[in-house]
Amino acid sequence: MSVTLTEAAARHVKRYIAKRGKGVGVRLGVKTTGCSGLAYKLEYADEVAPEDVVFEGHEVKILIDPKSLPYLDGTELDFVREGLNEGFKFRNPREKDRCGCGESFRV
Repeated sequence: MSVTLTEAAARHVKRYIAKRGKGVGVRLGVKTTGCSGLAYKLEYADEVAPEDVVFEGHEVKILIDPKSLPYLDGTELDFVREGLNEGFKFRNPREKDRCGCGESFRV
């Protein structure tokens, strides 16, 4: 099992953690919500919890709770700029469908 992040995502995370003055990486998970069933949740993490599964890429830790890992296995986290918008993009090979508004997905 693995979760990765692109160099662009790692740069963004490192810049934000430096700006905050603390942090060990990002915590990635899923929650039940939306019209398709699941939504990604992403937050900056200040510490590694004992139950976290830890992946690392480009000197950035990705922390995942064990319940979310089966839904996220193989996911690549990217940071993209599209016109005036920028944000994280999830490339998840397990995604079977996404709702019209893009807020939720199903596997």
